[in-house]
Amino acid sequence: MNRLLFIRYRKSGAIDAGGEQGTNANYHVLTELLGEENVTTYYIHESQSKTQLLFRIFPILIHFLKGYYYGLSPQKVAQIVQLAEEYDYVFIDRSIFGVIAKELKKKSYKGKIITFFHNVESVYFAAKIGRWKPWRSIVVRCVTQNDQQACDYSDVIIALNKRDQEEIEKRHHRTPDILSPVVFKDVYKRDTYPEGMTNKTPLCLFLGTYFPMNVRGILWFVHQVLPHVNIRLQIVGKGMSAIIPKVKAYPNIEVLSDVPDLRPYIEQADFMLLPIFEGSGMKVKTCEALMYGKNIIGTAEAFEGYDVDVKQVGALCHTKEEFIKALQIFSQQPIPRFNPYSRQMFVENYSEEERKRRFGEVVK
Repeated sequence: MNRLLFIRYRKSGAIDAGGEQGTNANYHVLTELLGEENVTTYYIHESQSKTQLLFRIFPILIHFLKGYYYGLSPQKVAQIVQLAEEYDYVFIDRSIFGVIAKELKKKSYKGKIITFFHNVESVYFAAKIGRWKPWRSIVVRCVTQNDQQACDYSDVIIALNKRDQEEIEKRHHRTPDILSPVVFKDVYKRDTYPEGMTNKTPLCLFLGTYFPMNVRGILWFVHQVLPHVNIRLQIVGKGMSAIIPKVKAYPNIEVLSDVPDLRPYIEQADFMLLPIFEGSGMKVKTCEALMYGKNIIGTAEAFEGYDVDVKQVGALCHTKEEFIKALQIFSQQPIPRFNPYSRQMFVENYSEEERKRRFGEVVK
């Protein structure tokens, strides 16, 4: 049986955000294809205290300037190259580690190098980091360089959707070998699903970490839409306590930060609310909402890459007026809280079984 070295990034903290959930899905699929005993994980970033980081800020900056993304170093790359000699495949789970693919090729690694693009990183980080941040250009340059190296030196590159494919072709002159949309491990299989209708005062759930694109989206909704609709809004996610000072004037908002289990909040919500206007790749929270059979009210960015009939899922909204209209209609005309169409789309297109089929073309 072939053996695979799985290179992944690991954030500190116990709660996985969207990127980590995507990484976990990749790992689960690969272990099912090859056997868990044949997949070895190498973690790029281990948990570190803030004090340790302060003492390491200068070498971290130097690594950035040389093209090593935060947590990676020449020493770690050399260690990976040496370790890779024992494996038939190296799966690099983020294109920000493209320098690993470059060094593997330089050292004549004889196995297959596979790089997974969770985003087009130059697009993602340019949106993530404020234009006034003095280190923005350094980080964007670093991740752009790594995206290019991933394209130049990987035997196989995998992207999420057509939009990312076109960006990769335009920026890095390489066509992804496989498109594999966001998937989720199906943890919601059951014989019967919840019954009941949505409330006349709908409970709307915004799910996401305290992250610039999430924060900008939900604050836009709070300021522009919320005063004009009769709903209850829950904001749930890692680090979201930081948003409380910005929304405390609104009595119909509840913020829950770092909850250990999201499932109860998703299940009880009448609608998943996704006012996201920027980004790259696909939104993992959309996939998670489909898995739970939720009604979704979101923007084009929230549905980017998903092949669904948005009218059957919920509503596609581009403007303040469209959000208001959709929520008013659903308040006046309740619908089933569990949406079988959403669940069906997940099972058919966005479960790990679909990624397993596509990855099977690469690791045989």
